[in-house]
Amino acid sequence: MDTIQLRAMGKINLALDVLGRLENGYHEVRMIMQTVQLYDRVTLTLREDADIVIHTNLPFLPTDKNNIAWKAARLMADTFGLDRGVDVDIEKHIPVAAGMAGGSTDAAAVLFGMNRLFGLGQPMKRLMELGVTLGADVPYCLMRGTALSEGIGEILTPLPALPDCHILIAKPGVSVSTRSVYERIDSCGVPSHPDIDGMIGALKANDLDGVADRMANVLEAVTIAAHPQIDAIKQTMKDCGAKNALMSGSGPTVFGLFDDKAKAIRAKEELRAGRKARQIYLTKAFNRRKRR
Repeated sequence: MDTIQLRAMGKINLALDVLGRLENGYHEVRMIMQTVQLYDRVTLTLREDADIVIHTNLPFLPTDKNNIAWKAARLMADTFGLDRGVDVDIEKHIPVAAGMAGGSTDAAAVLFGMNRLFGLGQPMKRLMELGVTLGADVPYCLMRGTALSEGIGEILTPLPALPDCHILIAKPGVSVSTRSVYERIDSCGVPSHPDIDGMIGALKANDLDGVADRMANVLEAVTIAAHPQIDAIKQTMKDCGAKNALMSGSGPTVFGLFDDKAKAIRAKEELRAGRKARQIYLTKAFNRRKRR
């Protein structure tokens, strides 16, 4: 096998809480993560030499050591003494700088793909240990599904699947610096914490309304203050029948949960007509834990 093609899936945060800042600069978080069927295509091809070469369909993305997928490939090569390199072709569909772990999921695909391509036989636990050195979301992007994420994001507990629903994803034409958002939350503090335990109970009961009622993201106040169009997108989704709508991660992407596809399509049309979002996708949750 000289080539492998993978689906690097994005994520949303059904709930996101920040518990404090750690001495190492990371933040202690408690989140419920959900993989969605919006994905980048990542193709790995063996090279005859030891080079790592990145190709993307977006000209503004770095293709050198500043790309986390390059870092993932370099990490695998150095860790396991590989004498051949890889071409990594990334066809981006997940919005960039959007709070959906687009870079982290590409890195996770590279770790997983090189493990297969080179026949390394490393268990998922080992790949996740390597992944956390690249970014806090990478271990989750390797695991995928519905999960409780704790620590800096690397302590993962699988949860029952999100009840079946339609997920509308919309990103306005702005990008957000995750670092800046977390720095702002440090200075402002967290006024109230999401009911994450209650959401876990709702997932166990397969209760979509219970999940939707508890959706909350403590970073919203910071990001919406700088980008009020996020709130406008949320409101449009709710007006069109979303069970609830929330910003994912540090933003600016918003997602809405719908129990009726027609309502989700109407919301998509309203957002497009009002030019409230630059990128809009209608998708569903990914809950199958079998790999790509």
